[in-house]
Amino acid sequence: MTGKIIQAFYKVNNTLGYGFLEKVYENAMAFELKRMGCNVLQQKNIKVYYENEVMGDYYADLLVDDLVIVELKACESIREEHEAQLINYLKATEIEVGLLLNFGKKAEFKRKIFTNDRK
Repeated sequence: MTGKIIQAFYKVNNTLGYGFLEKVYENAMAFELKRMGCNVLQQKNIKVYYENEVMGDYYADLLVDDLVIVELKACESIREEHEAQLINYLKATEIEVGLLLNFGKKAEFKRKIFTNDRK
């Protein structure tokens, strides 16, 4: 699954290039992944729990086939806090695989895995 997402990432990046807002890349990624036959949800609301109580919400940029959380950036480079953000998103769900995609001057991505003991 991550291979398809990365393929879509490079296609969108090569077509649109650098300099758009994240939302433009989000819409283009959703469009491209749907064309590839994936089920894609944008800005999927996910509850964050602590001691079985809801502490807040976050919104995954993309949730692909209920298997991969995709966090999009359009900045100079991927930073440590971006990676931590994605890991926390994985911790808050039963999803174990996440992709961090940056549509910066240099296209880059990172794959993160968090084995969740909630399964």
